[in-house]
Order: sequence, then C-alpha cells, then structure tokens
Amino acid sequence: MEIDIEKLLDKFDKTVIDIRPEHEFIRGNIPESVNIAEDKIFERIKEFDKSKGICLVCATGNKTEYLTEELESLGYENIYNLRGGYEAYMKFKLNEFLKNESEKSGDINKAKDIERSIIKKFRKSIWRKFTAAVNEYELIKDGDKIAVCISGGKDSMLMAKLFQELLRHGKKNFTLVFLVMNPGYDDINYQTILDNAKLLDVPITVFESSIYDIVAEDEKSPCYLCARMRRGHLYAKAKELGCNKIALGHHFDDVIETIVMGMLYGAQIQTMMPKLHSTNFEGMELIRPLYLVREDDIIHWARYNELSFIRCACRLTDNCSISETGDKGSMRAQVKKLIRELAAKNPYIEKNIFRSVENVSLDTVIAYKKDGIKHSFLERY
Repeated sequence: MEIDIEKLLDKFDKTVIDIRPEHEFIRGNIPESVNIAEDKIFERIKEFDKSKGICLVCATGNKTEYLTEELESLGYENIYNLRGGYEAYMKFKLNEFLKNESEKSGDINKAKDIERSIIKKFRKSIWRKFTAAVNEYELIKDGDKIAVCISGGKDSMLMAKLFQELLRHGKKNFTLVFLVMNPGYDDINYQTILDNAKLLDVPITVFESSIYDIVAEDEKSPCYLCARMRRGHLYAKAKELGCNKIALGHHFDDVIETIVMGMLYGAQIQTMMPKLHSTNFEGMELIRPLYLVREDDIIHWARYNELSFIRCACRLTDNCSISETGDKGSMRAQVKKLIRELAAKNPYIEKNIFRSVENVSLDTVIAYKKDGIKHSFLERY
C-alpha cells in the first residue's frame, strides 16, 4: 500500500523505516524514523509488530514499492510505501517553508502599509495630534523608558504603532516596552491580541495576572476594582522592567466624557489629565499620548486597514461587545450619546467641553479644592 507524505506526517503514528544508506540518512531524515539497510530489512523487520503500521522510505519510493509487495506476501498487512520517497518529504518541507515565508512577507507588507497610512492618510487627524500632545504636554523626556500598555483594543494598538513611528522619525532619546497584561482573557481574545501584535509588528512583552478571578467576587463595583488593580499591576510590572512611565490609550472623547460625567454624576469639575505622577509607585508617571486624537479617527484608521481588535473582553459582562466603543447602557454610554446629540446641533460642543477645564475662572467659582483642601470664595471676598 502507498501513503502520501501529508498523511504520513499528519496521521501516521507507527514505525517509519528509512532504507537509504547511513550517510544519506544522517544528512537528512524524517523525524523519528529509524535507519535499516536495504539488505538487512527482511532480517530486522522481525523486530517490529506485524499488526502495527510500518512505512518504508527510500530516496524516490521505487525500491520500497517492491519491498512492501514482498513483505505483504510474507503476512505484513499494515505495510506502507511512502509515495515519492524522501524526495517527496523534502519537496513538502520546501513548500511549507515557502508558504511560511510568503505569509511572513505578507505580514511585513501589511505592517508597512499600516505604518504608511499613519504618516500619509492619517497624518493630519492622528499623527499630528499625537505629536502635538507629546510636545504640548511634555509627555516624553530624554532617557525615558516607557511601558506602552496594550489592552488589545483599537486605541492601545494604534498608540503602539504611533510610538514606533515616533522612534523612527522623532528626535526623542527614549526606549519602549510594549506591555500586555493577561488578566484572565478567554482563549479567543488572548489569541486575537497575539495575532494582531504579530500582524502589526509590535514586539509585545506579556505577563499574567488573576484580576478577573478576584474582581468576580465583587458584585457591587467589579469594573472600578478591575481598573484600579489593572493599573497597579501595570505600574508594578513596568517598574520591574526598569520603566519610569506607563502610557495608556485614552483619547479626546474619553477626556470630554469624563468631564461631563464628573459634573452630571459626581457633582464635581475635573478632567482626565494628560499626565500625572503615581501616588503609590515612586518615580513612576502615567502619560496619555492620544489625548488630542478623536475616537472616530481611530475607528476610521482601523477600518481603513481592515483591522479587527478586541473590545472589552471582560468575562463578567457582555456589555462591551455591543458597539465599536465597547459601551451599552453605562453612564459613559449615556454621556457619549448626549454629547453626540448636542454636537449634531452645534459642532463646537466637543471642543468647548474640552477647553472648559482650561478656562476655569477662580474668581467666579464658589469653592474649589487644592491639594485636597477646600477653599471658598469667601476667603478672598
């Protein structure tokens, strides 16, 4: 009986006997095969169980074709001849290699196209706003080692590519670590992150945590606890790797939504800062380089490049898989909807919300807090 090399490598789990001369066998052979000289085959084959499958291999399959026929006549029912012999194996491995190289080349070309799109097509809407935030808020200093924190979503993946471009084209003397924490993703989401990192040519450093298992026990506010723990783990790992900063992928829309949420739900005026010092990890700083980049532009970039990222990926709720932004009925989703409705009537609404926390007039504020201490206008009235 004959067997193809694909079937041999895929399903054949019995003995493979290579009858080529020893010097040829040493030079190259099928993994886990044994070498028995042609003139010894009838003597040595008695060492093997007749009831189990045996595949004979020669250089081209011609010699073993006759040997299998003779062995079948001696009662070996499960005896096979490898069609095409060892040459068929070499052709198969060569085709596999060429296929893998082609896939690698495709991935490299795809990554290059994505990088070009950032500098060319999205230069004004994304690249310039990214560099503007870096410069305006002095997010990067010479000598920084930055942990670019990648959650697997569109924002953090874009941020990783922007940092790579900044290293290529910028003048900053800094280094990067692309940090991915696995807090307990399911297999599909975790693999999606790994596949996207490979496709985008982002060399990620992955570490594990059990955050999802821990926060699952908190029925009241698992999201708040998860966010706090995730940031703490990222700070700790980044510091362990010698970083002095972590970069998060919050964008312009996150900022204005936070401002409105603070007013409507928190009875306070505050914003998401472009950078801040860590209170628990001395010497560490958090930066937000997408601070001026609009979410719609990030979505446009992902769609233009036919990229698909994970959204929330939380095992505790399916809310996050509903929309592009990962919201469904949350306070943030309500505020996002409100802002969009207002912006449809007045195109300056979003910029005005953003600038409102840059134009705070303390002379017209009844009270404010400084370093945790409340001050009243009566103090200077």
